Amino acid sequence: MFVDASKALNVFTAVLIIACPCAIALAAPFTFGNMLRIFGKLKFYAKNASVIEQLAAINTIIFDKTGTITANKETSIAYEGMALSSTEEVLLKSSLRNSNHPLSRSLYALLQDNDILTLDDYEEHIGKGICATHNNNSIKIGSAPFVGHSSESTILNTAVHVSTNNTYKGKFTFYNKYRKGLSKLFNKLKKEYDLVILSGDNAGEKENLTKLLPAKTKLFFNQKPEDKLEYIKHHQSSGAKVLMIGDGLNDAGALAQSDVGIAISEDVNVFSPACDAILDASKFNSLYHFIKASKQAITIIKWSFVLSFVYNAIGLYFAVTGQLAPVVAAILMPLSSISIVVFTTVCTNIIGRKLK
Repeated sequence: MFVDASKALNVFTAVLIIACPCAIALAAPFTFGNMLRIFGKLKFYAKNASVIEQLAAINTIIFDKTGTITANKETSIAYEGMALSSTEEVLLKSSLRNSNHPLSRSLYALLQDNDILTLDDYEEHIGKGICATHNNNSIKIGSAPFVGHSSESTILNTAVHVSTNNTYKGKFTFYNKYRKGLSKLFNKLKKEYDLVILSGDNAGEKENLTKLLPAKTKLFFNQKPEDKLEYIKHHQSSGAKVLMIGDGLNDAGALAQSDVGIAISEDVNVFSPACDAILDASKFNSLYHFIKASKQAITIIKWSFVLSFVYNAIGLYFAVTGQLAPVVAAILMPLSSISIVVFTTVCTNIIGRKLK
C-alpha cells in the first residue's frame, strides 16, 4: 500500500486516463470510412462499412452473364420475323422503357427514335418477360414460352421474343461482346476464389466462355432467379462466403441472399434495391483490386489494434509504477488517438493510390 495518499490518487487517475481504449475504438471507423470514400471516388459505391469487412471474407464469387460479364453498349442485335408496324414498335419501346433488365435496356436503345406511350397496364415477370397493354393492344416481350412461342430454333443464342395481340411476331437475337480484360480478371481471381457463372440464358455461349475463362470456372445455364437463389443458399450452408455479381433487379433474390451483392451498372442512375454495392461497368476489371484493398483494410485495423495495445501497455506500466503524472497521461492519450487516426488515414490513402 502507498504511504503517500496523494501519490496513490495520482497513480489511480493516471491509470484511468491511460487505460482508455479510444485509439482502438477509432481504428475501424476511420479505416472503413476512408476506404468508402476512396472506393466512391473510383466508382465503386458500397452502402456501408460492413460491406468492406464482408468483402474481405469471401471465398466464392458468382457472376451473372448478361449485363455483368457482357457489355450492353457493345452488343449487336438482329431481328428475325414478321415486320413490326409503327404502332407495334412504339408499344414495344414504351414497354421496354420501364424495365431495368440489360437486354431490355439494349433493345430500348436500339429503338430510341420512337415515341413513348402512356401504358394502360404493365407487368414485369422476373426471369420471364414483360407484358403491357395500350388502347386494347397487348404485347408480350421475353422468353419464347412466355410469349407463347413453342417452336424455338435449335440455334442457341440469347434472344428476346415478341408477340402482339397473342400473335407471335419474331425475335431479337443478341450477339454478346464480353467485357475487355475479362479473361485476365478471371485468371487473377481463380488463384484465391471459386468462380461460378450462373446465367438465365441458354447454353449458346458455353463454348465461347469455356475458351475465355479458366478451366475450373463452373458454368450453369437456363438458371431462373429462384435457381440462383437456391444455389447460393446451398453453398452458404456448406460454409462458403459468397460474393454475387449481377445486373440488379433480375438477380434481386440472389444479390440479397449472398454475403455481398454487387450490381454492375453501365448507368449508375438505374435503381437496384437489393445490392450491397454498385460497381460502375467501366471499373469491372478493377474488381480483384477492390477485393484485395478490402483485405488490406482489415490488416490495417489489426495493426492499429496492436499499436494501440502496445501504447496502452507501456503507458500502464509507467502509470502503475507512479512514473506518469495524470497531466502527462492526459496529454499522451489524445496523441495516441491522433496517431492511430493518422496511421489508418495514411495507410488507406496509400492503398487508394495503388488502386488508381
